[in-house]
Amino acid sequence: MRYADSPSTHDEVHIDAAPSEVWKLVSDIGLPARLSPELQRTEWLDGATGPALGATFAGYNRHPVVGEWRTVSRVDELIPEQLFEWVVIDPEGRFGPFDPAKPLAAWRFELEPADGGTRLRHSGRMGPGRSGISAFIDRSPEREEEIIEMRLGEIRTGIRATLDGIKSLAEEGPGQPG
Repeated sequence: MRYADSPSTHDEVHIDAAPSEVWKLVSDIGLPARLSPELQRTEWLDGATGPALGATFAGYNRHPVVGEWRTVSRVDELIPEQLFEWVVIDPEGRFGPFDPAKPLAAWRFELEPADGGTRLRHSGRMGPGRSGISAFIDRSPEREEEIIEMRLGEIRTGIRATLDGIKSLAEEGPGQPG
């Protein structure tokens, strides 16, 4: 497995709530910060107040090995109650010349009505643009596969925590039993 191949991972969960209720949660960029072990907070940029194609937001992250850093993301795909995707971009050129066609990462929620509720799929992809993980690979190219697998494991953990949190909030939300 190589970084140049844009490795990705995903997970999904069935939620006993309508897609419209789940959508309210997944389209709130602040929610993953409440659920993720890495993302600490978010804020809309450049006057944006909610998800719209092309809207940008900052993410503030913390990792026990890497420390703290800020990202900039752009809403790349948006179909209400079905699809919400954002890509992490590098407008400051921290990892090389800025190329908007080569994001550092992509994150995606897909919603589908299923069994009286919603099937929610969450995925994360590294690359193809250079990112912080590229620096680790540059220092130890012989360990590239190991580095990528370790990072994918961290991404899987964050995805699972986010899905579990969304499920819990949606199923406890308005109009839900219990």
